[in-house]
Formats: sequence, structure tokens, C-alpha cells
Amino acid sequence: MLTSRAAGGSANTARLCYTCLMAFGEFAVENGKALPMGATLTDRGVNFSVFSRHATEVTLVLFESAEGKSLFKEITLSGKNNRTGDIWHCHIPGLKAGACYLYRAAGPYIPEKGFRFNSNKTLIDPYAKALTDLSLWDIKACVGYDLHAESKDLSYSYVNDIFTQPRCVVVDDDFDWQGDLPLNYPLRFSVLYETHVRGLTQHPNSGVSAPGTYRGVIEKIPYFKDLGITSLEFLPLQEFSENELFSVNPLAGQPLKNYWGYSTVAFFAPKGSYAYDRSPGGQVREFKEMVRELHKAGIEVILDIVFNHTAEGNEWGPTFSFRGLDNTIYYMLDNNRRYYKNYSGCGNTVNCNHPVVRTFIIDCLRYWVVEMHVDGFRFDLGSILGRDENGHLMENPPMLQRIAEDPVLRNTKIIAEAWDAGGAYQVGWFPGGRWAEWNDRFRDDMRRYWRGDAKQTRHLATRLSGSSDLYLRDGRKPFHSVNFVTSHDGFTLKDLVSYEKKRNKENGENNRDGGNNNLSANYGVEGPSADAKIQALRFRQMKNFIASMMVSLGTPMLLGGDEIGRTQRGNNNAYCQDNEISWYDWSLVSKNASLYRFVKEMISFRRRHPGFMRPEFYTGRDGSYNAIPDIAWFDEHGNTPDWDKIGPCLAMRVDGSKAEVLADKDSNDFFIMFNAGSAAATFKICDPLDGKEWVRAVDTGLSSPDDILPSGSEAALDNASFYTAGEHSMAVLISRMVQQ
Repeated sequence: MLTSRAAGGSANTARLCYTCLMAFGEFAVENGKALPMGATLTDRGVNFSVFSRHATEVTLVLFESAEGKSLFKEITLSGKNNRTGDIWHCHIPGLKAGACYLYRAAGPYIPEKGFRFNSNKTLIDPYAKALTDLSLWDIKACVGYDLHAESKDLSYSYVNDIFTQPRCVVVDDDFDWQGDLPLNYPLRFSVLYETHVRGLTQHPNSGVSAPGTYRGVIEKIPYFKDLGITSLEFLPLQEFSENELFSVNPLAGQPLKNYWGYSTVAFFAPKGSYAYDRSPGGQVREFKEMVRELHKAGIEVILDIVFNHTAEGNEWGPTFSFRGLDNTIYYMLDNNRRYYKNYSGCGNTVNCNHPVVRTFIIDCLRYWVVEMHVDGFRFDLGSILGRDENGHLMENPPMLQRIAEDPVLRNTKIIAEAWDAGGAYQVGWFPGGRWAEWNDRFRDDMRRYWRGDAKQTRHLATRLSGSSDLYLRDGRKPFHSVNFVTSHDGFTLKDLVSYEKKRNKENGENNRDGGNNNLSANYGVEGPSADAKIQALRFRQMKNFIASMMVSLGTPMLLGGDEIGRTQRGNNNAYCQDNEISWYDWSLVSKNASLYRFVKEMISFRRRHPGFMRPEFYTGRDGSYNAIPDIAWFDEHGNTPDWDKIGPCLAMRVDGSKAEVLADKDSNDFFIMFNAGSAAATFKICDPLDGKEWVRAVDTGLSSPDDILPSGSEAALDNASFYTAGEHSMAVLISRMVQQ
């Protein structure tokens, strides 16, 4: 028998057959402690703690097992003995890791005032570290109102959802890390690779034993090491429901899935369906194994995290966690508090700068760093973290400053998507001191230049030199610019040079979704082409984008699969495509071997030349020990550019000796030529330093393997004064001592 101690100290008994306990034993419900939050293992059992300021009663629900209709016991917490301030808590002796639980919260249901308590709905602990299987979740049963009532969310639901809700799992944090710690590479030495845990290895030809899982990622470590990237940036892997969509692919007739995962259910919990081990809590162990093995290989783990909204949606959405525990605290509400402010474009907005929510976010980030050993975070729609409770952008947002200055997170990478769906755009202005940002200006200017748009060359120069127009004014450095040409959101690199218009009909929204301003080109044929000239031009343009990114100051980010020419068949918003549109086709590694080789060698080229990873912006001034500036710009004739009149050709000379980013300074100088024109261009080459000569390292206009040459195998020039770069191509010369 399980003993439940009420407020006055009397004991009530109830039956609880629990696999983690001695069968049908008697267990006391003790007062417990307010902190730490969540379900925490103790020497004698489990301490439960949950926040709710406005609830009149909180109930802990314990389940016999993770099985759907297992026995359960409800324990009403005493407002006297089991409440400290706004924290409700208790301690259950005898419980162990693997125990399953939920909450109920009673209180006012007055949507017009923002209160949406409904004790018929079981609630997920915001601090839950793992959930049971979400695949059969009937999310409609979680709605807090009567779905059939004319008054919609003003009505009240009496449906008990206890057998349709995924359950929280008590997790044991102990793990054999084998001495592992986060790697925390300096940003300037990093090459990021954005990828999706499932899509990476789900394809039948992935060649792994555990496709679509954390274990599958481990099996691809040799590939990542060969490619040379330093950091994996995973799309959201905090628990979400892939079955929350109710639409169908109109062409294939198959249900569409929430594939990307930007709809978080539980922020502390790694996604269970990404684990090969499906036992309760197995996803936590497997995630840790993945991190540990990646770190052994020298590869960081960065998480895309979605604090801007939750999967509970707007006023018509389900009640399964935050809404049922304290809606007015966790969300930004409109003046008519029935409705939600929607700066996320997803129905609701998390009230990030409320003190309680700030603490929750910091606790969450610390957990992923301290217990899960991750190296950094990319904050989706990060501008929302800078809005106050009324939705106004703040000059010095406490949340952003707290993240930037938190002592535990001090060496952790923090990267902002510096905009939101409410009109905020803060690229170059993101507050909080040390934040890096996804630089969409780099993306767009690179696309315009290489597409051949007029008057883009000056913008190319700005992006190549670290976007000082954005980051110099507030004391940030070039590496705070995360430079990318493609990301999960938009065309892949192959599609960027193959399609001028999106092809999103399979998303079931009649091609209305996804961006229309892709700054792309198809070079004569929309989509796949058998024309050899078009194929060659597209291949050359892909190399141009990769090479430009790798010689630019800033932190480069590669979209996973671009190195092998992955295509989404023109879909630029594949958020719902959990199929071969999104999955990596590993046969492309051999089919597009020359592209893979070029990307791999270009990453290696960048990483062995710290001149491209300098911590400071170029000055354009002479150094103290020679007459060569750290950077100089030229038109194709060798003259200083007239930036208002310059055409599609540009050259830059970089003095690598002034990088001073490593103990062994880069002794190479670089002369780099860019030609976005449709005809070949002959560049006048500036003189190298005395005793040195220019040699060719990269020329995207040449066929593989001459397009990029390994270190030590650079080619001598036929003409020391001039170099011809073909149409739509770029070339990189480096200096070396004259061979005697």
C-alpha cells in the first residue's frame, strides 16, 4: 500500500503496483524540497518539484509503468506541507529511475483573464528529462475546452486524458563520461555543419545499423572526421511530436510529419524516437553516448533550441504543460488575455523575460551543458528573448544578458537567429555582448553576387572581410558572424543553382508556404538538366559559394548534405517531409565525389591558414614592420576599385603574417580573384613579397582534381604578372618561398 500523508498529518492509503517499487509495498509521501526543480533521484527515492503560482491544488500522478493503461495513483499535494512559495513538492521514498509520472493542476478557468487551469488534463513537467513514446499521442484529447462547443475555448472540457498523454520519466543522471568535457572550440577556429539527427542516417543506403538515431550519428563519425568539420549543429532534438500535423501530401497521399521539430513539448528531454534504445530513459543515455563519442573524435555538439514558443499553440491549442500549470506566467498574453501574442508565427510566444521563465531557461541551458556536455546553442527566433512581457523589444534584455554572462555558460557558444516573426530584425544589433549571429546578409549578398546581379561587388568585399558594417560598432569580432549560404530553411546548395522557383506542392499548402525571394538561378533549365554545360556551370557555382565562405572572415556554417549535392527537388520549406526529400542520399558521396573532395579540401585549406580565422577585423593599414597592409583591394586591372563603378570582378590581397591567431603565425600571403561575369577575365597580379612567388591553390573554373590542390602541391603560374579566371569562377593564389 502507498501511504499518502495529508496536510494534517493523517495517513491515507491507496494501492499502487509499481515495477520500480517493491510490489504493493507501503510508502510514505514526504514533504520533500522545493529545489531542485523537476524529478530528482535521492538516496532514498525521488523528489518532485513543480512551479505554479495560481493553482489552487496540484496533484502528482504516478504510473505503474510506461504501458498505455497501466495502473496509476494520484497524490494531492498539501498547500501547507508540500508548498514553498510558488513551488509544489514532495518526496516519494522507494521510487527509482524509470518511474513515470504526470501532474494535474486545479485552479480558475477564466480564459478572458488568462487562466486556463483544467484538472481533467494531465500535465508534463516542464523539467522532465525524458518522456515516454509520443507516437500514439492523441493531442486532441489534451484540449482544455469542449471541441464541440460553439464558444470554443471559452467552454470547459471534462475529458480525462490520462491514458492518452505521454508520461515523464525519472532519469538517473549518472553516466560514465570517461573523462569527457565540452570541447568549446573558439568560434574563429570552428566550421559548423547543420544537420538533422534522423535525416542524416534514415535513408536505406546510409550504411548504418541504427538508422535515424543518435547511435546512427556515432556511426557517421569517420565521415565527419574525413570532411574536416569541427562542430555539428543539430536541428531541434528536444522532445516534440512529429504527429502534430493533420495535413496530407497531396501527391503521395501520405500524412505529413513535423520533421524539423520547431515545436517543443519538453525542453530538458532529448527526443525519444531518435534513440535506438526505446526503454524509459534510454534516449538520455544514448544521447550522452553520442556526445561522448563525438567529443572523442574532436567534434562539438551544438543544439538548435526553440525557447520562443511551445507546441501548445494559440487559444485553440492543447493543454499539456505550461498552459495548464500557469498560463499567465509562461506566455505573453494580449490585452484581452484570452488571446496570445504571436511573435513566433506559431500561435504563442514564451514570456522569456518574466523572472520565473528566465530561471527556467537558464536551468535548461545549464542542464544541457553540465549534464549532457553540449558545447553550444543556436537560439531559434532569438529576438523574442529580447522582448518584455508586453512584447516590446528591450534595450538591455535581462534574458539575453543573463545567458551571455552566466558563469556556467561562459565558454559555451551562443548563436542567435537575430530576428523573429513579429518584425524584429537585429542582425548586427543583437544585444547581450558576446552573442554570435546567423548572418543572413552574408547569405543574400553572396547569392546576389554569384548570380551576377549588378552593383554587388562592394557588398561581396564587405562580407569577405567579416561584415564590419554589422559587428565592429559594438566591439564584437569577425567570428561573431556565422556565415552561411544555405541552411535547413530554404534551398539546398544544389537546388540554389538549379531552381528559380520553389516546388513545395507536396507540403499540402498549394505552394503558398516557403519564401519566394530565393536569390537563386537555374542557368537555363528549371530543375535537373542533362545539358553538360549547364551541369558544369552549376557545379562551378556550388564550388564558388563554398570557397567564398571558407576564405571569408567569420564562422562558416555548411548545410549538411551540400558537400555531396543533396537535393530537395526544389522544396525550400521541407519542414514536414520526413522522407527521401529530406533524408541524406548517401549514394551521392560517390556520384558527386569531386564535389565532396572540393569541399573537404576547402575546409582543410581554411583550417591550416589562420589568416582566414583572425580575431580582429582588417584595418587596411600598413604594419609596423613592412609596407604591406593587412588587406588590399583591386579591380582586374590592378587598380584600387571605384566601388560605385566596379563590375563583377574583384581581387583581394591578404597578408597572412598579420593574423597573429596562433603561436606559429601564418606566413602565407593570398591573392584571391573573383569573377561573377559571364566571360573570362584576366587579372593583373600584384607583386609578392621579396623572395616569394605566387602559386595556384584553388581555381573553381578547373576540373577536379586541379580545382583545389593539396598543401605542398600548389601549381606554379605560367605568367607571374597575370592570371585568367574563367567565367563564374574564383581563384586563390598563395605565396611561397622561391624554389632554388
